[in-house]
Amino acid sequence: MTSSLRLLLPCLVVLISVTQAGTLLFTNGIVVTVSGPSLTNASVFVRDGRIESVGMRPAGKADQVINLKGMRLFPGLIAPSTVLGLMEIDSLRPSRDTTEVGEFSPDVAAWVAVNPDSELIPVARANGYTHVQVIPLGGLVSGVSAVIQLQGWTIEDLTVKKAVALHLRWPSFALDTTTKEQSGNKESWKSIEEQAEERNKILRKIDAFFSDASAYAGAKTATAIGAFQTVPAWETMLPFLQRDLPLWIHADEVRQIRSAVEWLGRRKLRGVISGGRDAWREASLLATNAIPVVFEHVFTQPVRDTDAYDTQFTAASILAQAGVSVAFGEGTDRFGASSIRNVPYAAAQARAFGLAYEQAIRGLTLYPARLLGLDKQLGSIEVGKDATLILVDGDILDIRSKVRRQWIAGVEQDLSSRHTRLNDRYKSRPKPLLK
Repeated sequence: MTSSLRLLLPCLVVLISVTQAGTLLFTNGIVVTVSGPSLTNASVFVRDGRIESVGMRPAGKADQVINLKGMRLFPGLIAPSTVLGLMEIDSLRPSRDTTEVGEFSPDVAAWVAVNPDSELIPVARANGYTHVQVIPLGGLVSGVSAVIQLQGWTIEDLTVKKAVALHLRWPSFALDTTTKEQSGNKESWKSIEEQAEERNKILRKIDAFFSDASAYAGAKTATAIGAFQTVPAWETMLPFLQRDLPLWIHADEVRQIRSAVEWLGRRKLRGVISGGRDAWREASLLATNAIPVVFEHVFTQPVRDTDAYDTQFTAASILAQAGVSVAFGEGTDRFGASSIRNVPYAAAQARAFGLAYEQAIRGLTLYPARLLGLDKQLGSIEVGKDATLILVDGDILDIRSKVRRQWIAGVEQDLSSRHTRLNDRYKSRPKPLLK
């Protein structure tokens, strides 16, 4: 991230001031509640942006009645790991605002760097996404992520939750076994022992950083009020040390994951594994320690020559059967903003290779909401939750289905995007005259 970043403000939920539609009545549709069974020919009544009843037609009269015509009503989709709004075109440096300098930057806040005018926000919205977690990059401790809704004029309009999780990049356990004679760059070549020591040095630095943060927390507790000098970076660490908020560890290799889980247990911290390419190999360990996974590798090719072709397709099913909550994400690489719209098809592929349908849908809705601490407002169609809904002419897991309409907190959203504008433009392109 650039110098536009500010220090992290205290965690809070920003109330968005929008014009509500009063009362809405959705009728004659299939309501996919997610938290319970799907309801056929059901109704959903909404008052002031919140769901007031599900299943039964209310006695009162609604300001607006929406006939679903047998289509399916889902809760809005939630992307748990993205750089949406921080990156527009990866190859253009001025359009990337993802990364801050330094190895330890806990007080970096992602929400202040989001571009509300990103052309990729309407693209994600058009395929059912209403909320995403925006993640900072760089260093070992990258900073604090935020949740934004995909509607609003300003950063403040978009931001729903300013502090969601602290992001830690766990060091790789892979070792380069190339001999010095075979190496293309003999000056930078390191032996296996040197590589292992380099990795262990990084692990010790991470542990020392959290020890220092714990020491700060202890000193603050023991010092009289008014006599303690606060440090913003360490203040940011307090809710994570106190387990109020989770630590997201970005790790893919099986040894990384095993090491990270052991460290979380020793430190007594709340954790989430993000990436999780090899998480299925440690499904029992993750389930035992109640650590959820944001799985970003359904379409990643198997990395070992002993892996079956469908290793990554079946990974989510193995994790779910072991009792691990699995949410689906795109990740934070060069396509971490532009390809969010395709995440439902990762869940669909996992469904085709053994994942239960209910688990696939929850991996796009309810499980991300829980990970982000927003499951009381989002993730399912239940009384008391926000009326954040999408109307789909088929199954959201079916690539042939289209999202026809969308509401965020009861307010209908425009589903046009750069893609639809270009489609309309070139459909009406004049045909050349035949000579």
